Amino acid sequence: MAINRLILGDNLEILKGFEPETVDLIYLDPPFFSNRNYEIIWGDTGEIRSFQDRWAGGISHYIDWLKERVVEMHRILKPTGSIFLHCDWHANAYIRVHILDRLFGENNFRNEIIWKRTSAGKPIYNNLPKNADTIFWYTKRDKYFFQRQTSELNEEDKKTFNLDDNDGRGKYNTQPIINPDVRPNLQYTYKTKNEKKYSSPKNGWRFNEQRMRELEEDNRLYFTDKSIREKYYLSEREIKGKQLSNIWDDIQNVQGSSKIGYPTQKPEALLERIISMASNERDIVLDPFMGGGTTIAVSDRLNRQWIGIDQSVQAVKVTEIRLQKQTDLFTSPYTVQLYKYDYDTLRYKDAFEFESWIITQFGGTPQNKKGGDKGIDGKYSDGTPIQVKRSDNIGVNVIKNFSVSAKQYDKSLFEKNVSVNKQVGYIIAFSFGKGAIEEVSRLKNEENIFIKLVRVDEIIPIAVKPVVGVHITEMEKDNNGNRKIEFIAKGDSPAGIEFYSWDFNYDKEKGFKASIIIDKEGKQIIMLKAGTHNIAVKVVDNDGLENMEIIKLKINGEIKREK
Repeated sequence: MAINRLILGDNLEILKGFEPETVDLIYLDPPFFSNRNYEIIWGDTGEIRSFQDRWAGGISHYIDWLKERVVEMHRILKPTGSIFLHCDWHANAYIRVHILDRLFGENNFRNEIIWKRTSAGKPIYNNLPKNADTIFWYTKRDKYFFQRQTSELNEEDKKTFNLDDNDGRGKYNTQPIINPDVRPNLQYTYKTKNEKKYSSPKNGWRFNEQRMRELEEDNRLYFTDKSIREKYYLSEREIKGKQLSNIWDDIQNVQGSSKIGYPTQKPEALLERIISMASNERDIVLDPFMGGGTTIAVSDRLNRQWIGIDQSVQAVKVTEIRLQKQTDLFTSPYTVQLYKYDYDTLRYKDAFEFESWIITQFGGTPQNKKGGDKGIDGKYSDGTPIQVKRSDNIGVNVIKNFSVSAKQYDKSLFEKNVSVNKQVGYIIAFSFGKGAIEEVSRLKNEENIFIKLVRVDEIIPIAVKPVVGVHITEMEKDNNGNRKIEFIAKGDSPAGIEFYSWDFNYDKEKGFKASIIIDKEGKQIIMLKAGTHNIAVKVVDNDGLENMEIIKLKINGEIKREK
């Protein structure tokens, strides 16, 4: 399965194309059942269409809409995998009973995580504030990946460490030494150094007798009249942290500069905890309701492989810009799968990367081999060879050479296809010249060799990317030579403009790193110091296509825009 992909489209149809049991972790934050229009977040065509489908009926329709998607998620989840479904009070009971329990089984329910997302907020005099979300955690089987997580001790936690033996170890607290399961081999009577005997708890001790003896020698056992408890020290817990419970009140909702303009954006700390807890490095993480892209950004940073899906163009492009912002030399490559692609990006991208990508889009298997391929870049499902030319107006020599290469590639298959009047291979290019088309006809008529010419725009839709210009106005200046400047970007596209993004410290080597991710108006006012400034604005249209304008300003007594 191709990984590290941002996919624009209906997640139901996309998930149906995934192979079974291929994903390690799924986190989904579907639109909540609230019957309020704020669930239309981005406002673009794909999301509005999804919104209308989702709210065609009441709660039953919503549950059906969500269930058919979770059915596919259950199918593609690995046996050791986990799913975390984020919801709120409007439908959490319905989701658990009618979807998760039925699909995953009650025995595979692991926990109900309560995330306190806000403070109490404004006073409510006839009710209690609803300031928490529910995150249901289910697994595919009873054996699953889990990595223990901890959280920092707060001041209230520290107050519980109120015992001290004055032996230099500091304050400590105690905990029972009781086994959570029935363990007959740990059901024994422990006799202390002072000959006092303690009968085991009903399930048995947590440690065997030898380990108990070691703990006693190290003065880590706390003896009461009827039981033995283990000492744990504040100094150690401050380093290791305390065990995490299912009440998460230590992660704040997204605040201040972390906001990207997405109203239901989840904090990165929340996803970092879930991903770290339920997956390992290089595992595949799926977010089928990508939204603001937090799951993808965190997965990428934590060295997971990932797939993000959303019906909103804006969601896909915002996620891409977030990835660009944290990209460095060690970041894994990724692909963005849109409804339409612009000619310039495809025509002038890396040739080898383009070959692999377009063959996959065509339904074939790329050779993934640089050089020495003898003119064959991949093969179709029936083994027929494919050649890709990342150019226009392909000439007659390409056709002649390919007919020879196709025969050398698999002589028996070549002769079989000729005998049954079937194409011996495919050539993919942006366009074909008159000579190439005539040579294909000659080979077919005179030698019964049928070569299929396929234009790129027959495989994927190609559109013209938007254009953008920027108008600059000086608003005021101070005594230190600093200038307040207004930038107004104006984009144009047949599809319509979706949003703008700005990078106020653009570096060509590092690439576009958004200072402002979402700007619906294309207007920014900033204060610039004396010196040279490189500023980039990116425009995104409703098809997800983009373009960028770079402005170089020199501020020294006057504002000068340089080419």
